[in-house]
Amino acid sequence: MPLTSLSLTLPSWLTDLVERYEAWRLPLRDWVDAGIDYLSTEFAGVFDALNWFVETVTEQLIVWLEAVPALAFIVVIGLLAWRLSGWRVGLFSVLGLALIANIELWSAFVATLALVLSAELIVVLIGLPLGIAAALSDTAEGFMKPGLDFMQTMPAFVYLIPAVIFFGIGIVPGVIATVIFAMPPLVRLTNLGIRQVPHELVEAADAFGATAWQKLVKVQLPTAVPTIMAGVNQSIMLGLSMVVIAAMIGADGLGRDVLRSINTLNLGLGFEAGLAVVIMAVILDRMTQGFSRRSPEA
Repeated sequence: MPLTSLSLTLPSWLTDLVERYEAWRLPLRDWVDAGIDYLSTEFAGVFDALNWFVETVTEQLIVWLEAVPALAFIVVIGLLAWRLSGWRVGLFSVLGLALIANIELWSAFVATLALVLSAELIVVLIGLPLGIAAALSDTAEGFMKPGLDFMQTMPAFVYLIPAVIFFGIGIVPGVIATVIFAMPPLVRLTNLGIRQVPHELVEAADAFGATAWQKLVKVQLPTAVPTIMAGVNQSIMLGLSMVVIAAMIGADGLGRDVLRSINTLNLGLGFEAGLAVVIMAVILDRMTQGFSRRSPEA
């Protein structure tokens, strides 16, 4: 409701000021559009190279995963889950993956797993150094905090718009949008883990004449592994939550089946695809937690 419509008696100068305010609009939308146009024009080569890298990594992952027979894959994952998290998780992994293969969603499962793993690879390559920088510098942490808050609170659907503009339709914008959405937990928890390293350990390293690099690699990072792995775990879970959203811009996998079930009101297909996503999430969650617990400093 316009401010001038309020039943208040205002001075003429204040009424004029309010009318000017209501007639003026901050051109934020135009600034964003101009910025996107500038980036897509001036940095087209960078986006093409990034598109090639992400597409190559994801497609190679799909090729490698599809080359492994489903039975062999199930056995290997079951043994790995048993080794990391116990026999119950191992048995669940075997039964869950066998169910996915039985309901003929194995190809979609492999495509989704490749999307999540490629996105997580990029998250680790970028997020881990950022987290280390934030832990070693209060200034860097101060600069990163607003950006991380923005990335975590912005609705995930909004990321699809620039992703499609820069990378077109397909699995690449889905991976990029997933990376942006899933990176903040790893950066924050890497920062937290390194800052929580006991001062006695750092002082002992300094006393022995360790360089900053030696102190980071041999003391701080090994001690912070459980916290960092918690960040990896959370970023993987957030990446899985982007599966259906990424399908809206052409990403293949289980998200496409969920989206198709919504469009056709096919409850059975939606339930099967959703159950496959849940099985994948539980397996990845338990395995990353198990790895964290078995780390030397856990």
